[in-house]
Formats: sequence, C-alpha cells, structure tokens
Amino acid sequence: MIAIIDYDAGNLKSVEKACLALGEACVVTRERQKILGADKVILPGVGSFGTAMDQLRRYELDKVIREAAEEGKPLLGICLGLQLLFDGSEESSGVEGLRLLEGEIVRIPDGGGRKIPHIGWNSLSLQNGGRLFQNLPTSAGKEPYVYFVHSYYLRARDASIVTAVTEYGVPMDVSVEKGNVFACQFHPEKSSAVGLCMLRNFATLA
Repeated sequence: MIAIIDYDAGNLKSVEKACLALGEACVVTRERQKILGADKVILPGVGSFGTAMDQLRRYELDKVIREAAEEGKPLLGICLGLQLLFDGSEESSGVEGLRLLEGEIVRIPDGGGRKIPHIGWNSLSLQNGGRLFQNLPTSAGKEPYVYFVHSYYLRARDASIVTAVTEYGVPMDVSVEKGNVFACQFHPEKSSAVGLCMLRNFATLA
C-alpha cells in the first residue's frame, strides 16, 4: 500500500492515477495511522513552499513524515515535495523545511531567454546509480526525458545523494536519494514510460 499525503497542495489525482495504472494499491490521506501503516509514502505538491509548510504543520503531517522517514519507510517527494524535504527555500524566507536532507532551494535565474516557470520536457544526466532509474525503457537512451513545472530548484549540499541533474541555463540537481528518502523535481507521473518505470521502481523497493 502506498500512502499519498494530502495537505491541500494539489497534484494528488495524477499521482494516484499513475500508481493505480501500475496496479499498486494506494490511498490519498492525511490520517497518521494510514500513513504510518502504509508500505511506502509519496509527498507530492505544487505551489508555494511557505504555504505548503503551513499546511503540513496545520495537519501535523510534518511530524508524521519525519516519523515515517525515521522508521525507514521509503518516502518519495515529487516537485514541491522534493523542496519541502530540504532546509528551506528562497521562495519563503525564514520558513523552515522538513530538514530530512541538506541543501538549498533557489530561484531559477532570469535571463538567457529562459521562461520562468520552467515548464516542459528536459533530458536528465544520471549519476550515482539511482535506484529509481534502474531498467528504464530502452527508448529512453542514456538521457531520458521527463516533465518539469517549477520556478525553484535544488542545490544539494552533498553531491553523493544526487542521482540526476539537468540544464536549464544553470545546472540543477533534480533527483536525489539517501537511504530510504527519494525525491525528484520533475513529475514522474506525467513523464510517460520513463516516469512510470521510476514509480514502479519505487513501489517495488524492498
């Protein structure tokens, strides 16, 4: 069973639909017992870092997420969910994140013809043998393409946790894993066969 955390931050239905398409049992919930009783946990999200942290604290989900991570339960942050796992974000100065991982969330710089937010497909450069990227479809080649929607990006403090990077005028860390904690800035649930393979890899983690 996969618990998809509901904290009014959107993007829940598409994640649920992708999990169901893979034949995985899942539940969209903010109930502590259902989350801690699940085999895996997904923290999705779109929107503002500060608002999202307010919502997590309002429902006391920040405590539940930390508890699940401390128990060793596989946890996957998607898009804003990745950002929330880190220390904080330039988007919401002074707002503390979940601090499960170390790094900074910074704004994509203006200039160079870049459109912000960054919306669309970009290739990934894979590194450090990420478990989510095992056995990708052969058509993905060495640089699989995935779908992004974001204005802020991660600069991880520890390069060894970074499993994928991309370029959008600047190099961006876009997928990480450390122990049982995984995260991606892009949307695997909207990234066709590559994204579904990633979600299957997550769902079948031992």
